[in-house]
Amino acid sequence: MNSYLKRIGIFFYGLLSYAVFLATFVYAIGFVGNLPYAINTLDGPLQMPLWHAVLIDVLLLGVFAVQHSVMARPAFKRWWTRYIAVEAERSTYVLFSSLALILLFVLWQPLGGQVWQIENPSGRLLMSAIFGFGWALVLYSTFLINHFDLFGLRQVSLQLLGKPYTGLEFKMPAVYKLVRHPLYAGWFLCFWATPSMTWAHFVFAVLTSLYILIAIRLEERDLIEMHPEYRDYRRQVPMLVPRISRREKAGADGAEVA
Repeated sequence: MNSYLKRIGIFFYGLLSYAVFLATFVYAIGFVGNLPYAINTLDGPLQMPLWHAVLIDVLLLGVFAVQHSVMARPAFKRWWTRYIAVEAERSTYVLFSSLALILLFVLWQPLGGQVWQIENPSGRLLMSAIFGFGWALVLYSTFLINHFDLFGLRQVSLQLLGKPYTGLEFKMPAVYKLVRHPLYAGWFLCFWATPSMTWAHFVFAVLTSLYILIAIRLEERDLIEMHPEYRDYRRQVPMLVPRISRREKAGADGAEVA
């Protein structure tokens, strides 16, 4: 009976962690895109000494980067699961990541000023479309690699049913044949595609982009250890930007000459 109640508790903990993530994801769209439903957003007038605001924003991004990277490392997972149920490890990671983002949303300080401002209506519409496509690509990419495993629901569901967890097989579905990290490519579009780039948005985009590039190196090191075939995949498929094959390039050149 106690074992069954424990499994139910872990399952609902996983559901709660996923619900927090989902709310955080939806709010993040409004936060980055300055949408009306977001109480606090990236942009706005400077409200304190500039260096204070920059320091706060850098620290907030640092907290998220450290949490997101350290808790994802296999060595930390081995240590962490001495104290929490293995089946709840991924849900805990998702919950802590969401809480780190919520902290950033609440305490973020706008810096004022503009880096660029697109006035042309067509240009603004294009940037907004790319922004929306970026978020769609992020979400789509998670489902290609198993959305529910990535966010812990598969793990807690299997343990509720008394079934053992099996790791995901290495595969290259859809856009993963074009780039190794479409999810991260989507994040780049989310963070950089804006018709109005403020200094706060610019700082956010630069630091998150640097973090993504570092995270890719760490993640790929772990993937090679788990899936030796990933080494060949890395040689064959570009990281973030699709490659134009020689055949396609030759065809394009031929079309231009004709």
